[in-house]
Amino acid sequence: MNKREGSLEAPTRHPVRWQDEAYYDEGAVFGELERVFDICHGCRRCVNLCNAFPTLFDLVDESASGEVDGVAKRDYWKVVDQCYLCDVCFMTKCPYVPPHEWNVDFPHLMLRAKAVKFRKGEVRLRDRILTSTDALGKLAAIPVVAQTVNAANRNGTARGVLQSVLGVDRRRELPPYSPVRFRSRAKVGGEWPVRDGERTPGKVAIFSTCYVNFNEPGIGHDLAAVLAHNEIPTVLAAQESCCGMPKLELGDLEGVDRLKRRNIPQLLELARKGYAILAPVPSCALMFKQELPLMYPDDADVAAVAEAMFDPFEYFMLRHRDGLLKTDFKRSLGKVAYHIPCHGRVQNIGQKTRETLQMVPGTQVATIERCAGHDGTWGVKKEYFEQSMRIGKPVFRQAVQAEPDFISSDCPIAGRHIVQGIRDGGMQVSAEKAHPLTLLRLAYGLEEQG
Repeated sequence: MNKREGSLEAPTRHPVRWQDEAYYDEGAVFGELERVFDICHGCRRCVNLCNAFPTLFDLVDESASGEVDGVAKRDYWKVVDQCYLCDVCFMTKCPYVPPHEWNVDFPHLMLRAKAVKFRKGEVRLRDRILTSTDALGKLAAIPVVAQTVNAANRNGTARGVLQSVLGVDRRRELPPYSPVRFRSRAKVGGEWPVRDGERTPGKVAIFSTCYVNFNEPGIGHDLAAVLAHNEIPTVLAAQESCCGMPKLELGDLEGVDRLKRRNIPQLLELARKGYAILAPVPSCALMFKQELPLMYPDDADVAAVAEAMFDPFEYFMLRHRDGLLKTDFKRSLGKVAYHIPCHGRVQNIGQKTRETLQMVPGTQVATIERCAGHDGTWGVKKEYFEQSMRIGKPVFRQAVQAEPDFISSDCPIAGRHIVQGIRDGGMQVSAEKAHPLTLLRLAYGLEEQG
């Protein structure tokens, strides 16, 4: 086989050696950026994935030599800043990922460059604040404060101030803060016996994530209701410190480490007791399944938590395989325009959400398998807002073309982004936005919790 045609072997990833001082050697990083950029320039298969690759190819095409060696090293940062570590290029497009001898891991090279930039102190205060989700949530979710913050987020004058001070685009619809946290009203429990032949873990721990706890607790209540209906004993994880994905995307690897030290011990205790740990936000599940194990390749505790971590619908379909998921659905969901987010796709679990929803009689699911363009904090920033909307346009169009009753995404901020993109783009659709867990609760005919 001609090695330029790529490898047919399954992609593998090398550990992230972030604790080695050599990892932060800027000269070595620039050398690797030039090597990988040259390979990408010669391939260009990823040109339609995000804005990092068009930015790179424009820099090359506009340079004096028309090659990577004609691009100023300082302009490499323009490419790095466009990458939000969705991982799709590595998992679905690039033919040169390890074990290919060219050893291209574009997202983790971008991570290394971001880590160098962060260590040099070349990140904005805005970015440090936006990625401190626990601190923001604990403050903004105080009842009176939450109502004030939510009102300010809908006020044009206040948003103008927020844009000028922090660079949060005034046009971006921001998720609300809930005055009542998920944890305070979560209904979990149950002492149902393990059934004969049960292979999937027969009890569940919910790691609600900071987003569900502070912003959209209804998603957590929907998950708890579905678990209760299926007679699966359920507990809450002792706490829900941020998984660390926002800090990872910033390159703040010491920040990731601090959060890992809070989360892993309490999740390890659950894993050792035989609980399946469900995280209802794909980025959070991915953090524990993939990124932390790569950052801590020799940490048995991290590996144990990774093995116990599940996407909720991944878990439901495993139960269904064992004949243990109830299918006593009470209502049809009609047409669902379902967007599978990037951090769901790269978990390599297949389209478990679609498979689950399609079990509901009278339900049609139109799957949209493309980046919506928001990312965690990237799409809220003034300098990237219009790019995020442009990246999302094909998703917005596909959602409208499905003529759905519901628009849904496992990623709640992607779902909000899609609805905003449809409306701001002047497209017409009468669909309701609902998280897939909400749809499953509705299909079972369960009363809303919380």
